[in-house]
Amino acid sequence: MTVRVARDPETSLYAHVKDFLEVQGFEVKGEVLGCDIVAVREDEPPRVVIAELKMALNLELILQGVDRLRAADEVWLAVRQTRRGRDQDRRAQRLCRLLGFGLLVVTASTGRVQVLIEPGPYIPRPDIPRRRRLLREHAARHGDPAVGGSTRQPVMTAYRQQALACAAALRCGPSRPRDLAVLAPRAQSILFRNVYGWFERVERGVYRLAEPGEAALRRWPSG
Repeated sequence: MTVRVARDPETSLYAHVKDFLEVQGFEVKGEVLGCDIVAVREDEPPRVVIAELKMALNLELILQGVDRLRAADEVWLAVRQTRRGRDQDRRAQRLCRLLGFGLLVVTASTGRVQVLIEPGPYIPRPDIPRRRRLLREHAARHGDPAVGGSTRQPVMTAYRQQALACAAALRCGPSRPRDLAVLAPRAQSILFRNVYGWFERVERGVYRLAEPGEAALRRWPSG
């Protein structure tokens, strides 16, 4: 059966989500005290499930779910399935897990209900490698060279700071990486890889400052 998007398109999801909950033994009723779906199972005490319906996973739906959390044992968010929408975004799915929501998607053409996220408490697994990278970068930067929220200019990373230190030293004349190691511990790699194109090799193991490096020092005069 093809689901038609009517004046209230969320209602096209209702019957499918209702069937999903009834299979689990719930008595399901729609529009109960502002909730799209309230389902009750006669356990001891009664188990209360609230489901909110939207055509797409968005902030409004998440806020509705947050508002329902204290009144229910489970909160489900149900949306129409998309190929590249927020319901398929792993970050959005992770947010649902963190908040304890279940996430359902309904296929428009068939009405098939798929569980993407089960409701319940969730403790994220620590990302130890990423934590280590954050700590290394934080410790390696001198001062606080980048304004948070900047998107239209290069970020002043620890690597860029060391490259600028090498460039400033080479203004005085060609030099070897080992002579710059006091200023920039990564000088050997920075000069050899020449990621920014700031340096030129004069002879084996000796480098000088190129014009792009001069321009970089004018742009970031303090290094």
